[in-house]
Amino acid sequence: MFEQFLWGVLPYIVLTIFIGGHIYRYQHDQFGWTSKSSELLEKKLLRLGSNLFHFGILFVFGGHVMGLLIPIDVYEALGVTEHQYHTIALIGGIPAGLAAAIGILILLYRRMTVRRLIVTSTTGDWLTLVFLVIVILSGLSATFLNIDPNGFDYRTTIGPWLRSVLTFRANADYLSAVPVWFRIHILAVLGIFAAWPFTRLVHVFSVPVRYLSRSYVIYRKRTPKQNHI
Repeated sequence: MFEQFLWGVLPYIVLTIFIGGHIYRYQHDQFGWTSKSSELLEKKLLRLGSNLFHFGILFVFGGHVMGLLIPIDVYEALGVTEHQYHTIALIGGIPAGLAAAIGILILLYRRMTVRRLIVTSTTGDWLTLVFLVIVILSGLSATFLNIDPNGFDYRTTIGPWLRSVLTFRANADYLSAVPVWFRIHILAVLGIFAAWPFTRLVHVFSVPVRYLSRSYVIYRKRTPKQNHI
């Protein structure tokens, strides 16, 4: 019964909070819809950690789309064998995961050691970092613990479960034999999606597309005032 709630009901509770929370915040807190950049408080660690994290997480996200949302039948139809897929996943996934992990740990260290950041940090800031650390480290651990190509196959378990959730036909039975480290990763992801609308993560949906078509901002040099006689 608990398993059915965990994997069959909880995802929809999180999805409701995720969508409803964003709508509510956009309607009532548009001025707070920002990444809350702390660059003015500390630059060096931010530049290093943020670049590693963002580049790494983009590749990690792409790998999740390829592995979880695209059915295994598609790869078989394209002639991609299990060994080939597994090799590609490891070659691309491990460096990306390590980059994201190192980046988020640098950002966590920065948040914990820079006094000006400690004073100005909110509960949402800490919540975001903690959830991201758990998500990334648990996912990276699952990858390292599943290097054996004959080991656990998430494409025939977690993949179909996720697609069943997204098509509103959640089937919790797919996760009945999933290893604990994958379960921790999934629960951490659900946690971060539930917290997402109430943290700085909302800036992900604020891509500055209008910058491409907006008019140029013209700056004029300030000329010294002339002394009039």
